[in-house]
Amino acid sequence: MLDGSVGATHRCQFWRCSWLGGGAAQLGSSAQIALIDIAFSLDSAIVAIGLAEDVGAMIAAAVVAVIVMIILAKPISEFVERHPTIKILALSFLLLIGISLVVEAFEGEIPRGYIYFAMAFSVFVEMLNIRYRKNRPVDLHVVSLDDATEASVE
Repeated sequence: MLDGSVGATHRCQFWRCSWLGGGAAQLGSSAQIALIDIAFSLDSAIVAIGLAEDVGAMIAAAVVAVIVMIILAKPISEFVERHPTIKILALSFLLLIGISLVVEAFEGEIPRGYIYFAMAFSVFVEMLNIRYRKNRPVDLHVVSLDDATEASVE
């Protein structure tokens, strides 16, 4: 995830360890994605039950959503691997949404337009950065455990 591409201080990540094997790691990742898709679909369906009366339409929407997520998982994953700063952008969006939810919990209000504008502007700036770096890829260094211990000994 983020630590592996932005400066990890350990060599073996759980999903990439050599002892796990390539096939097992792929199977584990696929199972994890499927479980997350199902959890989010169920969450959306539970919310939709209170908003809609046609259960068949909700079930069809959940099935279509899972299929779309499965189809788009690899292209999105490859895009994020090529552009690791997208991970930071996604985390900042989660932080922004979390803060707005906390504010709403305390009876406050942040106008949605401000939130959407901030997110759209951030995506615009990131797309400009990606376009600018198209011919100059970002070189992120990964610090291995051996390098980190050698630096601390010196």
